[in-house]
Amino acid sequence: MVNRKAQTAKIQSASVDSAEVERFSRLAADWWDPRGPMATLHKFNPVRVGYIRDQAAQRFDRDPKKLDCLKGLRMLDIGCAGGILSEPLARLGAQVVGADPAAENIAVASAHAAESGITIDYRATTAEELAAAGERFDVVLAMEVVEHVVDVEAFVATCASMVKPGGLMVAATLNRTMKSFALAIVGAEYVLRWLPRGTHQWDKFVTPTELEAAFENAGLQVIGERGVIYNLFADRWQLSSDMDVNYMLAAERPRA
Repeated sequence: MVNRKAQTAKIQSASVDSAEVERFSRLAADWWDPRGPMATLHKFNPVRVGYIRDQAAQRFDRDPKKLDCLKGLRMLDIGCAGGILSEPLARLGAQVVGADPAAENIAVASAHAAESGITIDYRATTAEELAAAGERFDVVLAMEVVEHVVDVEAFVATCASMVKPGGLMVAATLNRTMKSFALAIVGAEYVLRWLPRGTHQWDKFVTPTELEAAFENAGLQVIGERGVIYNLFADRWQLSSDMDVNYMLAAERPRA
């Protein structure tokens, strides 16, 4: 069994919050249970996969209807956890590197990919270590991650440094509003119990203006932004113009 504290210390970096790593490490065994603690993430996954696919298809002149529309694109899923996002992107043809500072998560992700016959390059590492190694990607993803890091500006800058000229960075996070406090924390964690209590800290939520500024300071240009809302009647998540709670941003690095 991996010593969590030792592993966390080993991969400590400027952006990693060790308490957050420890919290999500304890959920490692539940990532792929669609009715367990991550049930909401499983329901949320199709809308974010669709958004990433469509943004990448538009940027790289692909047909999003093709089953291999992401073929040949090298993607980084930073904070990949158990691989719930990495796997469908790999199925669409992307060459995915899944990175997470929690070794337990990487072990679960690797085992599930092997069982599913999917090739994904999973690594127990951080964005800083990947950037220092000179890694570069067509698409860098920071989905449900920025609200868990120590320094959003520094984290985004590190991730952006790995985006190739002409490439994309996509982030999904939670807006810091009273509405998000009521729905994402009180509602989702305490009333509906969609998420384990303590999953989020409201003061670490990031407004679209703050995230856009971080992107632009890192040399990226914001090209798309959409909110994500839960449709109670359809029992699914969907894109929306409402960015008060959940939202996604896409930004590009200008071609050289």
